[in-house]
Amino acid sequence: MRAVVQRVTSASVTVDGATVGEIDKPGLMVLVGVTHTDTPAEASRLAAKLWGLRILAGERSCSDIGAPLLVISQFTLYGDARKGRRPTWQAAAPGPVAEPLVDAVVTALRDLGAHVETGVFGADMKVSLVNDGPITLVLDV
Repeated sequence: MRAVVQRVTSASVTVDGATVGEIDKPGLMVLVGVTHTDTPAEASRLAAKLWGLRILAGERSCSDIGAPLLVISQFTLYGDARKGRRPTWQAAAPGPVAEPLVDAVVTALRDLGAHVETGVFGADMKVSLVNDGPITLVLDV
C-alpha cells in the first residue's frame, strides 16, 4: 500500500457538489493507493503508522491529540509514467480488490480511536485542503 500524507489545518472532499467528508481542524489528509499484492495486514500496518506518525505541531501524532484524518482512495498513486507521456495503471489493484483494503485502513484507524472522514470510492472527487507547513510524505508499507 502507498499513502500520500499531508499535514493540514482543514480538508474536505466533495462529490457532485456535496461535501462527503471534511475535517475542520488540524489533522492529516491521506490519499491511499492499493496494489495487487496488498493484504489486510498491510492495511493494519498503514493505519497504525498514520495514527502514530509524529508530524503534527510539536512533533505530535493524531493519537497524541485526537487529530482527525480524511482518508481518500487514490488508484493513481500506482501510476507509472516512466515511459512516454501516458501513465499506465497496471500496478494499481482493481476496484474489487482495492475498495475493501481502503475500507480496512479506515476501520483499523477507527478501531484505534481515530475520527476518520472519507471520500467515496471510485467517485469523481474534488479535494480541497490547506497544507500546513507544508508537510507532505509518501509512505509505502
